[in-house]
Amino acid sequence: MTGGRSRARFGLVREAGGFRLLFFATLASSIGTWLAFVALVVDVFDRTENASWVSALLVVEFLPSVIVGFLAGRLLDIASRRWILVIADLARAAVFFVLPFATSPAQIVALAFAAGMATSLFRPAVYAGLPNLVSDENLPQANGLLQTADNFTWAIGALVGGGLVAATSPDAAYLVNAFSFLVSALLIVRIKESLEEAERAPSRGHWRDLADGFSFALRSKSLLTIIVAWSIAVFATAGVNVAEIVLAKNVFGAGDFGYGLLVAAGAVGLMLGSFFGGSWIEQRGMALPYGVSIGLMALGFGAASVAPNVWVAAIVVVAAGAGNGVAVITNAVLVQRGAPDRLRGRAFAVVMSLGYAFLGLGMIVAGPLTKRGRGRCGPLPPCCSRSRRSSASCSPAGSTPRCVASPCGTRPGRSPPGIDPQLES
Repeated sequence: MTGGRSRARFGLVREAGGFRLLFFATLASSIGTWLAFVALVVDVFDRTENASWVSALLVVEFLPSVIVGFLAGRLLDIASRRWILVIADLARAAVFFVLPFATSPAQIVALAFAAGMATSLFRPAVYAGLPNLVSDENLPQANGLLQTADNFTWAIGALVGGGLVAATSPDAAYLVNAFSFLVSALLIVRIKESLEEAERAPSRGHWRDLADGFSFALRSKSLLTIIVAWSIAVFATAGVNVAEIVLAKNVFGAGDFGYGLLVAAGAVGLMLGSFFGGSWIEQRGMALPYGVSIGLMALGFGAASVAPNVWVAAIVVVAAGAGNGVAVITNAVLVQRGAPDRLRGRAFAVVMSLGYAFLGLGMIVAGPLTKRGRGRCGPLPPCCSRSRRSSASCSPAGSTPRCVASPCGTRPGRSPPGIDPQLES
């Protein structure tokens, strides 16, 4: 039965011509994007040896999505989504053709911001137009395939990007990414089907159009569910993202390999969740998979925070990643089915912008908490102080004390409060 579902899933790529072209377009651009992401981080850090510049680069990766959602989301509903996708690809190609000529980290960050603006229009346009390429019953599978491709290219692109930069230079990765966007644009131009309904609602003015989108999001039960539940999950996931490297290196003492293992485990879980999540949603509806997936994220990340070593943590992070993968598909289908086509672009823009806003806020809050908690849940037990509240013991790790048992003043067998986590996002 599993083999039959897999054939049906990939049959969608084979039989739906418009979706097939969109699938391979996003696959091509995603490979280049993740490959170039590694190059950007390496390039900025090698030029400055300053983590603040890397932080600025990461901020401009998601800040444009917040801006577009609040100020430019209406474009997705009044302009041709096909040409929005093509122009976004061409703009990103131009940015990465120019990047090899950048002479300062400020120029690199500015160009990355420009590419981020184009991406912030590309992603919601893809998901807003998807219901016009496949039938309603195939939406979960179609979303699952797009997410699986993105998660797969995350792992492969990052790995190849690291090798390419090490063997050549960041400029080579920039050029490969630029050509990947050109391939994506050529594939999208070939889509015969329209990515929007034939009759579009006339514009009532920029600000009134934006207000219509926000008003609908607050009135729709589907969108309000995402706004509340997923914003909380994303806020907590931001803490996981910040604390992960501290947990791997300082708590588990697993070094860079341990951090890479946890990141890879999350990517594997995301791929599994997104690949099988569509079938689960088709069989069980929306409510059960959504609730279970967020619960699985909470349990998985919570268990990782009290795991005895990095290997056990990696296993439960796979489970958390799988929950994340299913939840992302559920979010997309809820918006696609809950918003009419005339408002769907703005609906996606609002949901994504709020998600990224809470992600940024969570990262800001997580920094000081992680510093105090050393990657575990909440403040670090004063295990090397005279406090009697802690049941943790300590051992030296270099010159910094490291908790090796019973974090948060609990017994090793008891979990602290769960961590709810992350859309792409």
